[in-house]
Amino acid sequence: MAGSAARTSTSASTSAPASSSRATDAEPGAQARDEVDSLVDAWQRERPELDVSPMHVLSRVTRLARHLDRARRDAFAAHELESWEFDVLAALRRAGAPYRLSPGQLLRETMVTSGTMTNRVDRLSARGLVTRTDHPEDRRGVLVGLTPTGRAAVDAAMDDLLAAEHAILDDLDRAELDALAGTLRRLTVAYEG
Repeated sequence: MAGSAARTSTSASTSAPASSSRATDAEPGAQARDEVDSLVDAWQRERPELDVSPMHVLSRVTRLARHLDRARRDAFAAHELESWEFDVLAALRRAGAPYRLSPGQLLRETMVTSGTMTNRVDRLSARGLVTRTDHPEDRRGVLVGLTPTGRAAVDAAMDDLLAAEHAILDDLDRAELDALAGTLRRLTVAYEG
């Protein structure tokens, strides 16, 4: 019960009333409020016994993920790529010259099933973005390789994606970016094990 009371008081203290914390031009240095603040305030008002503090972080992560998904789609569409196509081409590009991986390596890099990967490689091959060649060390194996067209497409899409990601993070300085990356890394490692 004591833990519940502590959580309630903690969440109540982090959620100031809308009227007192709304940033305006008259309040230099005040933080602007966003839609998440309004949602948290509403939940706090309606269910004061709940610790809604995770919403301050995770609702914002969800909203930023939506913006990032849109930016990814736009960056890839500008180069006639789907998100999954970029993922496969990017895995090959990151492998370094000669930009080839076995299907098994591609599976590990992109976390899809074998059947899905076969279909994806077929489609990318039909578009001239990848090739299949015999594996020099395994007579039964093949290597999937990036074509010059595939490399140009993934490089251009990556340039556009990074420009969009920089725009999303533009309001943060280097120290804030480093701190945020470190915090998110800790959460990711803890959650994914």
